[in-house]
Amino acid sequence: MRRKLFEVILAVFIGWFHAEALKDPAITTNPEVVDKNMTSVTLSCNLNNNSSFVKGHYWTFNGKIIDQSESSSVDRYIKHEIKKVDYHSAGLYACVFLTEPQENATIKVKAVPHAVAYKHSENANEKDKAVLTCVSHGYPDPTDWSWFKLKDDDDEDKMPIVNNTGENKYEIKNTPNKTMLYVNDLDINEDMGIYQCQGINEMGSTSDKIQLHVRSQLAALWPFLGIVAEVIILITIIFIYEKRRKPDEINDDDDSGSAPLKSNAATNHKDKNVRQRNSN
Repeated sequence: MRRKLFEVILAVFIGWFHAEALKDPAITTNPEVVDKNMTSVTLSCNLNNNSSFVKGHYWTFNGKIIDQSESSSVDRYIKHEIKKVDYHSAGLYACVFLTEPQENATIKVKAVPHAVAYKHSENANEKDKAVLTCVSHGYPDPTDWSWFKLKDDDDEDKMPIVNNTGENKYEIKNTPNKTMLYVNDLDINEDMGIYQCQGINEMGSTSDKIQLHVRSQLAALWPFLGIVAEVIILITIIFIYEKRRKPDEINDDDDSGSAPLKSNAATNHKDKNVRQRNSN
C-alpha cells in the first residue's frame, strides 16, 4: 500500500517537474520587443538549459546570418548591439545556440514604416491613365495606406482620395508593402498636381509626395510636326536657291553661244576677200 502511494506521489512529482520545465523557455530574451521609444538597443539571449552542451552560436536578421556574429564560444549568454533603431535595422532577429537539439529565440525590432515614392515625378497624356506607386521599407509592414491630393504643395490643405470615387476616377490597390493609385481619364486642369501617399503601422506613419504632370493630347504630335516643319524649311531653301541660280545659268549660256557667231562672221569675211582677189 505504501509502495503504491509512493509510486503515485513520484509520478505526480515527475509530471509537475516536466510541466514546469515546459513553462520555462529554453532561452530568455531581453528585450522581448524593441519599439519606437528606443533609439539604440542591445539584444541579449540567455540559454536556460544547463544540460545542453553549447558548440557555438550566431545571430540572424530576417533569416540571414549576421556578419561576424558566428562564434565557437560555449557561452550561454550572448549579445548583439543595434546602434540605431530605424527602418534599416527593423526586423526579426534570432539568437541561435548550436546545441543538440539546436535552440533559438526571436526578438522583434519594430520601427515606423519608411513610405517612399517609387518615382517622384510622373508624366501622362490627357485622357489617359496615370499610375502612382509608393513602397514601404522596414518592419512591420504598414497595416493601412492612404492617398491625398495636395493644394499648392501644402500638407495642411489636402483632399483625401477614396477608392472608386467620382465615377471611378480613382482606384487604389494595396499590398502589405506597396500601394498604387490609378487616376483615370486624366484632365489637364483638374488632375495635374502633387499627390501624397501615407503608410501607417502600429509604430506610426510616414509619407512621401509625387508630382503628376499631365500633357495635352497634342503633345504627342509635336515631334512629328517638328519633323514636318524641318522638311518644309529645307524644301523652301532648295527651291529659293534653284530659283536664283537659273537666271545666272541662262546668261552664261547666252554669252557662250554668241562667241562662235562672231568667229564664223570673221571667217566668212576673210573667205569673201580671198574670192574677190582671185577673181581680179
